[in-house]
Amino acid sequence: MNDVEEQLAALFFPYATKKQNDVRNGRTRFVHYTTAEAAVGIIRNREVWMRRTTTMNDYMEVEYGFECLNAAYKGEAAAKMKAALDEEFPGTCEELESKFNLWLPSFRSETYVTCISEHDDNEDGIGRLSMWRAYGSTAGVAIVLNSTAFATASDAIRAYTSPVAYLSSAQFYREFGLVSEGIANSRELWRDLGQENVIDAVFQMMRFSTVCTKHPGFHEEREWRIIHTPALEATDRLPSNVEVVRGIPQCVHKIPLRNYPDEGFVGAEVPELIERIIIGPAVDAWSMRDAFVRLLEDAGTTDAGSRVVVSDIPLR
Repeated sequence: MNDVEEQLAALFFPYATKKQNDVRNGRTRFVHYTTAEAAVGIIRNREVWMRRTTTMNDYMEVEYGFECLNAAYKGEAAAKMKAALDEEFPGTCEELESKFNLWLPSFRSETYVTCISEHDDNEDGIGRLSMWRAYGSTAGVAIVLNSTAFATASDAIRAYTSPVAYLSSAQFYREFGLVSEGIANSRELWRDLGQENVIDAVFQMMRFSTVCTKHPGFHEEREWRIIHTPALEATDRLPSNVEVVRGIPQCVHKIPLRNYPDEGFVGAEVPELIERIIIGPAVDAWSMRDAFVRLLEDAGTTDAGSRVVVSDIPLR
């Protein structure tokens, strides 16, 4: 992004921009906690599944974000932003609200996500206890990811990575008020975009606020989401199929683990994407380790043996 684009991103998405800068500067690593069965599918089929938000562990996740947004937008928190938008471009808020309300049902029930978490260096050998408990089942795997694919802006696959903000309704209201004030005080930055582009920027800010806000009780997950709304961002690069997940047939969209270098999307193929695999608490963890070494070798990883470790965390 050029300087103006970076300033606009920081204006409309201050929290996400700060977190994404940490990724670009090498201060953030990622991990995906999942079952051993799902991890085998990721490596063998070179794809990651995106599931509807309605199938997530906390089915109220999107509704919680919307309730926070709705209260902030209708309250004094958004007053300065709305006044500035309508002064510069009369009718903007009415058009914005109409557009958002039109798409809200899709955000609630037709948005697909893949979840990853921030990963600390001191977790390389054991993983995170709370995540093993939540997602590991009796044969869990943590796939530690290189961050290259998440560090650059690209529209190649029409799916977008965003950090989750863990906020109470009062915290959300306060943060939205700060964003509102920033937008109102920066007209010289966005007025030249024109009305439609400004509407789209605020619309996207409201969209991601809805989909990527969670109750602070989930904070230890330190989650990021890869997000795709098919009706809004149609693409043939994320094919959809019916699959069975934990006994439940459901529609999924699949992210092929491949690069699109001409479109700025790299680092997504298995040998470069998977930094290491941590085998979680399991009855036969060492047999699982051998299996994942073999899978990585079959996927073209030359040093697979050094990338797979067994956690000795004492969890039953």
